[in-house]
Amino acid sequence: MAGPIVILGVFVADAAYRADRLPKIGETLLGNSFALGPGGKGSNQAVAAARAGAETRFLTKLGRDTFADMAFRIWEEAGVTLAVTQHDDQPTGSAFIFLEEATGNNAIIICPGVAGTIAPEDIEGWRSEIENAAVFMTQLEQPMDAAMRALEIARGAGVTTILNTAPAADLPDGMLSLCDYVTPNEHEAEGLTGIHVRTLDDARKAADRLIADGAGAAILTLGENGALYHDGDVSVHVPAFNAGLVRETTGAGDAFNGGFAAALTRGMTPVDAVRFGCATAAISVTRPGTAASMPRLEEVESLLAKQ
Repeated sequence: MAGPIVILGVFVADAAYRADRLPKIGETLLGNSFALGPGGKGSNQAVAAARAGAETRFLTKLGRDTFADMAFRIWEEAGVTLAVTQHDDQPTGSAFIFLEEATGNNAIIICPGVAGTIAPEDIEGWRSEIENAAVFMTQLEQPMDAAMRALEIARGAGVTTILNTAPAADLPDGMLSLCDYVTPNEHEAEGLTGIHVRTLDDARKAADRLIADGAGAAILTLGENGALYHDGDVSVHVPAFNAGLVRETTGAGDAFNGGFAAALTRGMTPVDAVRFGCATAAISVTRPGTAASMPRLEEVESLLAKQ
């Protein structure tokens, strides 16, 4: 594919707390560790795609504060090109991340800050960026109407479109019909389809429902069970890769999506791109942090060569 990956999304500063369990309402617990680092689904995906070797452009809003400084540092290090506006009246976003010490599983609260004001009018200002993309990808951390407008522009320009339906939300009518690929996890797929996803057969049924609702293809990410690619004609389960001891699962979905998009721009088939995304995610969960955990292209290629 000729052209960059263009990603619309949110940057937040991740405040990650490790503890044995979540506190109950009114309870205070002593945690085991704390870390502050760059995050936000769109930003994480942009870092993952850029580190995987793809030309990547990111569209968002930031405040003028230390969290914005953090964003610029991680994007410069990863090689992400920016179409970012800064604003004095609202802060850059942040996220509370709870990490269960024994498993690395997480619970997250996101406050997008000024990125929560991204509107269709802002999308029109980024029209040329979107129309000149090879792949356009977005998620649901910024307002829904902005994501919808961006997908409409991308589809109108013949750009390959990816919607990562996270965090879980009800989608407006017609949104899935703008998507070449939709990439929910099991819980998001259940929310969108009403199908309880516990087996591969359940995943296929949910994927069929998403396709019936307009998606070109559905890719369900299944955690330790890998991912399912399903387009109505082709249905392939890609098992998870073992890259080492799991330390933190927070950025796994973002790693997958960034890796998948990068692989598409390298001319891989969708199924091979899913394998590339699974390998990207497998490496990311062996490291702490979200954006910081995204692997380089050579690391992903090395893991793919071994399995």
